[in-house]
Amino acid sequence: MPISADRLQRYRLIARTAFFMLFVVAPPLDIFRLDLTLGHFILFGTDWTLGLDGFVNGEVGAGGAALNLVLRGLLPIILVVGFGVWLSWRYGRLYCGWLCPHFSVVESINALMRRAWGRPTLWERRPLPEQLPDGRHITPRAVWWLAVALAIVGFAVLWAVTLLTYLLPPAQVWGNLFSGELTRNQSIFITAASLAFIIEFLLARHLFCRFGCAVGLFQSLAWMANRRAMVVGFKADRAVECKGCDNACDNACPMRLKPRGMKRRMFTCTQCARCLQACDQVQADNPAGSLLHWIEGAEAASISDSVLKVRDKPVRRYACGECSAD
Repeated sequence: MPISADRLQRYRLIARTAFFMLFVVAPPLDIFRLDLTLGHFILFGTDWTLGLDGFVNGEVGAGGAALNLVLRGLLPIILVVGFGVWLSWRYGRLYCGWLCPHFSVVESINALMRRAWGRPTLWERRPLPEQLPDGRHITPRAVWWLAVALAIVGFAVLWAVTLLTYLLPPAQVWGNLFSGELTRNQSIFITAASLAFIIEFLLARHLFCRFGCAVGLFQSLAWMANRRAMVVGFKADRAVECKGCDNACDNACPMRLKPRGMKRRMFTCTQCARCLQACDQVQADNPAGSLLHWIEGAEAASISDSVLKVRDKPVRRYACGECSAD
């Protein structure tokens, strides 16, 4: 039995929250960090080096040094990159939508900004409907701008300090921060990084996800190369049922995409399933069910650009808002 979209969102909230916490505590717990003072990585409390000290000291021969380079350097990179390529090739930006700590910030600020002025970003042309697909109402109130400002500044500072702890001993960074004794370089890094994140979180958080994040672009490129990869499918033959919907799936998308469009226009889709949840809620009383669903394999491969152009016609005929794939 398929998992409901509402349950998927609960699972996703748990996954995002847990990974964000891991992102923050990984350096203090020595789970993973690059210590610039030591000059090597620390992984699960263990010094992770290339094992060349023995070769330099004459304790290991050239063969042993080469083996250490392969096992400690090349092999981990191949495994991590290989797994990332496979996961992205098959499922797209699954990491972005389900784990990425930056995307968690994007969604949080989107939600607060919608409460402040009815739009999830400063660049949205029109306010979103006050009634949500599940029947709840969000009436914009200016007082929520305070929450928006606090969230942007709070996340920015937290990100700046956390990134510094990935490079310097976390106890030193947090200790100096709480005692008000940050070094000059620490102060410069935290101040500059915080200001950069404040600007990005306020003005360009979606642009960064789309065009500035190397990890995200890497996932998108791998996903686009696979015509059989998991993608959001739209039952265009039932497009007439979208007529009274007011574009709930478009409104729900954190990346401000149009889920009913063709795959190449969903290049930055994060597979967050927010559009699936919105359609499920709108069509809750429809025996035929949702018009959006995840598809993969042969079904996904059949939805090529040429097929979608043919399927455009019933969409336009019933004028269901902006659901055409043009």
